Amino acid sequence: MKNTIIIPTYNERENIKVLIPLIFKLLPDIKVVVADDNSPDGTAKLIEEFKGQYPNISVISRQKKDGLAKAYINAFSKILPDKDVKSIIMMDADFAPQLKYFPEMLKKSNDYQVVIGSRYVQGGKTIGFKLPRRILSYLGNLYCRLILPVPIKDYSCGYVVISTELMRKIDLSKINASGYSFISELKYLLYKAGGTFFEVPITLMGRTQGESKFSFHILWEGIFTPWRIIMKK
Repeated sequence: MKNTIIIPTYNERENIKVLIPLIFKLLPDIKVVVADDNSPDGTAKLIEEFKGQYPNISVISRQKKDGLAKAYINAFSKILPDKDVKSIIMMDADFAPQLKYFPEMLKKSNDYQVVIGSRYVQGGKTIGFKLPRRILSYLGNLYCRLILPVPIKDYSCGYVVISTELMRKIDLSKINASGYSFISELKYLLYKAGGTFFEVPITLMGRTQGESKFSFHILWEGIFTPWRIIMKK
């Protein structure tokens, strides 16, 4: 059985250039799928160049930038039919500092179906984020915990290991969120499908390369998504 990392990208060439060698140095046998939304900076082309050195890497290219949710769902739909894939690992292209948590998270995935890298359990923290962003993140997660029943502290962190057996039980077409709220909605659906959860404390580092994808649309979606999720039959 194998594990597959999915990395959604848009203009992440500089990050990917650093990240991919680090991943394969830590986990030589892992499979990496980059879901690229036609990045103008040539991210997809770089992945093609990496194939000569790393045969376990591939790229799924889409014609336009169409949101985090659709990028992930498109990648899921191509990976889940492969019965040899044990777990799908979600991560951002700028998560190089979090790679050190991979071994523990993969070990925990032998006992739990959803393993989350968490800033909000004991031992977890954030570094390199401005105070308003840190406050917004903390309050946003507290808001989700007050509304949604999933027994976790970190709803929004996208560093997650998910059992493919569990993932196949949910209907991905029911996901309505398009931005980062997709991560919260996915965790809720995995919980409703009977998933078991564990949170590994991580130190989340602020972005060092590229531009943040945060926007007011993401903020408003984050406010309304928990209520939409909980009221959905």
